[in-house]
Amino acid sequence: MEGETFLWLIRHAPVDGVAGTIHAPDAPADLGDRAQLQALRQRLPRDSASYASPSRRTVETARALGLEPDLVGNFSEQDFGDWTGRRHDELAASGGEAYAQFWGDPAHARPPGGESFEDQVARVRHGLSRIGAGPATLVVHSGTIRAALCIALDLAPQSALRFVIDPLSLTRIDRLATGWRVVSVNQRVV
Repeated sequence: MEGETFLWLIRHAPVDGVAGTIHAPDAPADLGDRAQLQALRQRLPRDSASYASPSRRTVETARALGLEPDLVGNFSEQDFGDWTGRRHDELAASGGEAYAQFWGDPAHARPPGGESFEDQVARVRHGLSRIGAGPATLVVHSGTIRAALCIALDLAPQSALRFVIDPLSLTRIDRLATGWRVVSVNQRVV
C-alpha cells in the first residue's frame, strides 16, 4: 500500500446489557456519556475515512461521533461461537473443561463453534491492509484494537491480550513507509 496511513481506533461505548456477558453483535451501545463522546469527536481528524465493525454497538457509537462508517466484517470482535450470549460466571460454573482449557491459552484456543484470538489477528491484518493512505477512524472492539496492536508491535498474540482497552478510549497507530508507529494506547479524552 502506497502512502502513510494514520489510524484513530476507538473502542465502542459500553454495551447496554448485563455485565459479564459475551455479547452478541446486535447488543446496543450505552451512549449516555455525552461528555466523552463530545471530547472524542473533537479529537478525530476531519475528512477522514471511517470504518466500523458491523456490530450494532460500534455502528451506534460511530454515528454518535458524527461518522457514517463503511462496515468491515474483518473488524468484528472475536467470535465466541456457542458461548455468545452467555455470562462468564455461568460458563465457569457449568462450561466444563472446555471453558477452563480456553482460558489456559486464550490466544490460540477456540471456543466451541468460535475462533481464537490468533484467528482474529489474521482477520484484522487483512482488514487493515485494505485501508488506503491518509487518516482513518475505526470504531471497533477491544479485541480488534488488541489485534491491531499485535500487528503494529509484531507481538505474539498472547502478549497483545495484556492491553487494557476501555470503552470510548482512543488508540492511535500509524502505518508508515518504514513500518508501524504506536502513538498512544487506551487514552480517555475528557
